[in-house]
Amino acid sequence: MILKKVFPFILLVLTFGCNSKSVTDIDDYKDYLNTVIDQEQLMSEAQFLTNKIEATPNQFSQLGKRASAYAQIFNTTGDISYLIKAEKDLIEAIEITGRKFPGLLKSLAANYISQHRFKEALALLKEAEANGEKLNGTKKMLFDVHLELGNYIYAESYLKDIKNNSDFDYLIRLSKWEDHKGNLDKAIIHMERAMEIAESSNISSTKQWAYTNLADFYGHAGRIDESYNLYLKALKLDPNDAYAKKGIAWIIYSYEKNPEQALKVLNHISSYYSAPDYSLLKAEIAEYTNNEALKTKALSDYSAAVKNHQYGEMYNKYNVILYSEDLKQPELALEIAKREVENRPTPQSYDLLAWSYFKKGDVNKANEIIETYVDGKTSEPDVLYHIAEIYKAAGKTDKVKPIKQELTASLYELGPTMKDKIKQL
Repeated sequence: MILKKVFPFILLVLTFGCNSKSVTDIDDYKDYLNTVIDQEQLMSEAQFLTNKIEATPNQFSQLGKRASAYAQIFNTTGDISYLIKAEKDLIEAIEITGRKFPGLLKSLAANYISQHRFKEALALLKEAEANGEKLNGTKKMLFDVHLELGNYIYAESYLKDIKNNSDFDYLIRLSKWEDHKGNLDKAIIHMERAMEIAESSNISSTKQWAYTNLADFYGHAGRIDESYNLYLKALKLDPNDAYAKKGIAWIIYSYEKNPEQALKVLNHISSYYSAPDYSLLKAEIAEYTNNEALKTKALSDYSAAVKNHQYGEMYNKYNVILYSEDLKQPELALEIAKREVENRPTPQSYDLLAWSYFKKGDVNKANEIIETYVDGKTSEPDVLYHIAEIYKAAGKTDKVKPIKQELTASLYELGPTMKDKIKQL
């Protein structure tokens, strides 16, 4: 689960100190644990378009539509092969049209963003920007990519260019920007406004996106009840929303300390949705319950899944942590971390590099990277934990204490397995 922000220490101590009440109720979501994907219906649009393309080849509009259908299948099932099929259709459509349609370029850029191929997405968006058609939408995507690449000056510039306080797309990006800067309260205010706009538009997919993203922010802020209720609202719109179910599973596990029920939810998701990182969450829960057999199986499932070359660079972060910690292969972790820094030179990527050196035993190199590229540049709890461990090993105990307080306040985000690790800092 992607969990980012730190919130007031005293409030969180009180929250976790008296955490005896349950937030979730199985009666609220039990019907969503019986959903089954109608495979025939899910594939019908793509198959219809395939028949049309086979009958009349080289129709770029049909290729674009099929790419969209494939992307929807990927979003519903997590099956990476459909994201790759969508990419191939878009490339073919772009070639047929002589790269004249920026809409196709932006669709391929969006595909590459999903694959974490941010530099390739940036090149496509610059090409679309040069075309000049529907420039505002292009600028929105350029903000997204520059933020992902750590090009924060460019990201802020594009954000100013698209400013419109009544526009949903602008507000969600403004929220993301404030979140990046560590301003969680402002991020929530902007996302709440975006949610209001989404509800007034009454477009289900837009409302669903707003609900799950605001639910995440509420979780970061310790507003667990509100987070849970928004995940339920998302599921009411789409009973197959795997992300919303995962959010509920996290509340059950991390806040309510009910790992068995959390695993039931995760196992249901795995029956139709195949993202490898769900196995890592199962492994974490297994560690919390001291279930070594389950942990071994979950890690094995993850390792087998990410051997699929179609995932490319999408799971670099998870792989670095896995190889440096559970699988005790720091050299491989270091190799992946270096590649991630090359692909995406953000503070989070440099943190992975520092952590790899630290786990390899090179504390001085790890400390150097942290001081130069990471410390003070992000407030993500998992990164702060790495900073604290590295500073502790380097003998900089004066820097560890304030970070330890922040981590204690972020225990819900980090998960129960981190409690003892934080205590030992």
